[in-house]
This record gives sequence, structure tokens and C-alpha cells, in this order.
Amino acid sequence: MNTISWQRAVIKIGSALIAPDGAQCSARYLLSIARFITTSRAQGKQVIVVSSGSVAAGRSKVPITHTASIAEKQAMAAIGQMQMMANWQRFFDFPCAQILLTAEDLRDRTRYVNIQNTLRELLKHGALPIVNENDTVAVNELKVGDNDNLAAYTALVAQADTLIICSDIDGLYTADPRKDPTATLIEQIDQVDASVYALAGGAGSALGTGGMRTKIEAAEKCTRSGIQTLIVNGRRGEVFDALAEGRVDGSVFNPSQNVAKARTAWLTHTLKTRGVIAIDEGAAQALVARGASLLPSGVVAVTGTFAAGDAVEIRCQQQLIAKGLSLYSSNDLLTIKGFKSKDIAGTLGYSNGEMVIHRDDMAILAPAS
Repeated sequence: MNTISWQRAVIKIGSALIAPDGAQCSARYLLSIARFITTSRAQGKQVIVVSSGSVAAGRSKVPITHTASIAEKQAMAAIGQMQMMANWQRFFDFPCAQILLTAEDLRDRTRYVNIQNTLRELLKHGALPIVNENDTVAVNELKVGDNDNLAAYTALVAQADTLIICSDIDGLYTADPRKDPTATLIEQIDQVDASVYALAGGAGSALGTGGMRTKIEAAEKCTRSGIQTLIVNGRRGEVFDALAEGRVDGSVFNPSQNVAKARTAWLTHTLKTRGVIAIDEGAAQALVARGASLLPSGVVAVTGTFAAGDAVEIRCQQQLIAKGLSLYSSNDLLTIKGFKSKDIAGTLGYSNGEMVIHRDDMAILAPAS
């Protein structure tokens, strides 16, 4: 059995665990998962849930005798979403928070940053974010399509170090264990390649939209970005008792690099910068030596035209100090540069936060002096 350590995890729970009878929410499989979440939080860790099940939960409230239309499924989702959230909330004495996403939300840079900021604030204030696809309004071209990949995108935007995908089998096998009694569990996967995809069968439960292939796709997205990914059996309570102790009864997909290095590489080499923020020496020292966020009080000049969420260079006396994602547009920064954080809302009429660039969204490029 593998051992792991982690600090911020996204855990994906599918329809077959939320509504095992296909018609309403149940606690049958969720009690052990909820206990794991509570225990993890008590250990000082952070958890985000990606929860399927809204359509399944609302199915009994929209009785039909034919194949459901898109509108009928969206009605089921709208009703079931309330039941699903109420089902989650009853397990905890801390607040649960609902976040509904579409693929377009994740593609748009400004919305992506807004999602990131919302998740960050929810975790800061001790809430449990519960993410689901916005099935009430999304049509095919706006859908991620399955919650395995949605969970991977959530792990990326949340800057998690771990993704836990709950399945109805113990992990990735050499063959389908439901059909082949000689199939053996693969406990560690160091690289997702064609041979790994070849092990994926078809779709699993009739309630779900993904099988093992979408789980492997999610693992590939995450491991390339430094996020370890687990596939475990969500129906076995002892799996989560082991996880609470740092032991994995399932399959572990190992990242090719750690999450901090992966994010630094992404910020440094992949994103195209749209402008430059010039900062004073005090701000440069705070960023490089103390790993601080950039505050508006340290900004002395802004060049270029960029939107909130765009990548920018951070320079001090022409020296490149860092690259990062700005929470404010160039126009807004020209207005608030040099201001105290507490004056942002009163000056702009709104606030995206007290910092211009959060330390988690910044890659330091200058050596510490």
C-alpha cells in the first residue's frame, strides 16, 4: 500500500455514490467520505469536493416514461442540485458552498481567475467548496462533459497538490476485474501513455458519463501539472480511513514534477505577458525575500494594456523580478497604484482583493539578495 502526503485535495464523487438508486440522494457511501473530509480538515488540510448527482437526485421529481430531453434533464438538475447540496450539508457543522461551472468559465481567463479567487476565499473562511457542472443551463458546446475532467480542471484552478477520484472499483487494473478474474491492481503509475489508456474499458455505471478512460484523462492533466492523482473505490469506507492516515488503497499516478515547479514553469514559459508593472525597491524586496503578494502600494508605474487575469511582468528599475497574473486591469492599476489596499474598493467602486498579484499566482525570477 502506497503512502502519500498532501495539503490541498480535490475529491471527485460520482452519481453512483451520491444517488446509488438513481432517483434520490443517499448517505450510503457518503458517510465515510464525509468523515474523511472532517478528519482532514482537523489535520489542517484543505478539501474541495467535485460532486456529480444533481440529475440523478432530481430524476424522481420529473417523472417521464421516455428518454429525457435536454430541457427535462436540466429541470432534473435544477431540482436535484438543491437536494444534493442539502445532502452534503447535513454531514458537516461548517458551511458548504456551491460552485457551478461550465467549460466556458474555465476557458475565459477573467472567469478562471474569479473562480480561483472564490475558491481561495472559501477555503480561507473554512467553507467546503462543492463544485459541479452547471447542468441547468449548459448545452453540449458549453459542457466539460464529465466530472472526472471537471475535477482535474478544478484541481488546476485551485492549485491543489492532490486529486482523489472515487470509482466503483479499487483503481486501475491490468484488465477489467469485473470480467477477468486474473486482473491485478496497478498501485503506481509513473507516466500516462498509450499503454495506460489501453487498459481503460468502456463506461462504468449507467448513472455516470465517464468510465476509466476519463479518469486516466484527468490523471494525465493533473500529473503533467505536478498534481498527484489517486483512483480509489468510493464504496469502501476503509479506503478513506486509510487515506486519513496517509495510506492509499488504490492506484497512485505520480506527478512528473512537484506542483510548485510546474506552476512556476507555466507562468514563466507558457503564458504570454500583456504588460509590465513597475514596483519600488521595498515591494521587490518583499516579493523576492519574503514571498509576499504584490500590493498596490508598491506599484509605481504600469505599461501596456491588459485585463484582469492576464499575465504581466513585474520589474524594479528595469530588472525583471517576476511574472504573475494580475487581479486588476491596466486601467484600474493606473488608478490605484501607490494606494493602500483598504482604499481599493472606495476608489474603484469594487475590489478583486487586497493584492494586485497573489503570491500563489507569481513566479519569482530574480535571485534573492
